[in-house]
Amino acid sequence: MLPPSQLRMKSLFRNRWFRRVALTLIVLGLGLVAKAWHDTMRAPMVQRLVVESKHLPAGAEPVTIAFLTDIHVAGPDMPPSRLAEIVTQVNALEPDLVAITGDLVSEKRTATHIYTAREIVAPLGGLTATHGVVLVPGNHDHWFDWPALKSELAEFPQITVLENEARMIGPFAIAGLDDDYTDRADVGATAEAMRPLTGIRLWLTHSPDVFPSIPVDADLVLAGHTHCGQIAYPWGGSPATMSEYGQTYACGGVEQHTKVLVTSAGIGTSVLPIRLFTAPEVWVVELRGTAQ
Repeated sequence: MLPPSQLRMKSLFRNRWFRRVALTLIVLGLGLVAKAWHDTMRAPMVQRLVVESKHLPAGAEPVTIAFLTDIHVAGPDMPPSRLAEIVTQVNALEPDLVAITGDLVSEKRTATHIYTAREIVAPLGGLTATHGVVLVPGNHDHWFDWPALKSELAEFPQITVLENEARMIGPFAIAGLDDDYTDRADVGATAEAMRPLTGIRLWLTHSPDVFPSIPVDADLVLAGHTHCGQIAYPWGGSPATMSEYGQTYACGGVEQHTKVLVTSAGIGTSVLPIRLFTAPEVWVVELRGTAQ
């Protein structure tokens, strides 16, 4: 048995060690909270991509698309006032077209405030682009009140809503799918509606999981839903992707069979009102004619 003096020194050492460990854990915890709040509330990063389109003549002027998704208006992280600031940021990019692939709202249980359909949609009415705004719904829009959201969107003539439909808008032939996550997408019917249209072939879908079934003549497919994991690993990837294909279509750009998919992290949050090691983002995709 150790003498009392050595026992006291051993006890003192243990107490100091535990205090240092506790202090280190507290500092790390506070740092992680600060990092999460910064990642959640920062201004969206602007991601840029150039895509060649065989449906655009080589000498034609390039056209740009500003791409938004997963807005998830709800307190505390995405009040309408913050969305209005993001709209100003998007307008400053001077896009030819704005594309939105759903989830305008979040009705998450962790929300501090759920806004009305009018409050959610109103900031989007400030979007400006040469060829307007085109939008498809997401799963949260259907779970919230899609008819009410759609009615509010109809108040803004520059916004076109597509649900398993196709439309010519400027130089674009645009296919807009209803939400695949809630089994509302009809790729076949939408492809048939696209068949007679000419121009840059753009597909909008909330979930990227329909990408393999989209016709190979598509130039660009824009999707969201995954949030790039929302809470990710510092070294890349995430524990959850909300995609049946894992990381394959979960984040960023992918090219397969000459068609390009962009899956955006979006700008809002779902389930938990935080991001960590992901950032809100707006994509600007420039389409050019195929190089000769």
